[in-house]
Amino acid sequence: MAEPEQTWIARLTPMPGTSVAALLGMPLGLDVWERHAGFLVVAAPESLLAELERRRLATVDRWATRQQYEAQMAGRPTTGEES
Repeated sequence: MAEPEQTWIARLTPMPGTSVAALLGMPLGLDVWERHAGFLVVAAPESLLAELERRRLATVDRWATRQQYEAQMAGRPTTGEES
């Protein structure tokens, strides 16, 4: 059985001539975590990120695999008042 494809947490910055709204309007199947005026933070499989780069729809900045990111966040102290 094949290994499941790696999911990345990444920042997508639209290429000139396109926009965040245009990316969101495409049927890409992105798991959007954050939307900003100039970029998106998404969780997406490597094949989809590579396709976005190949089609020159966005620049992709891969931050961490989903497992790495979740492990980092689990180790962070919670915000708010300390006991």
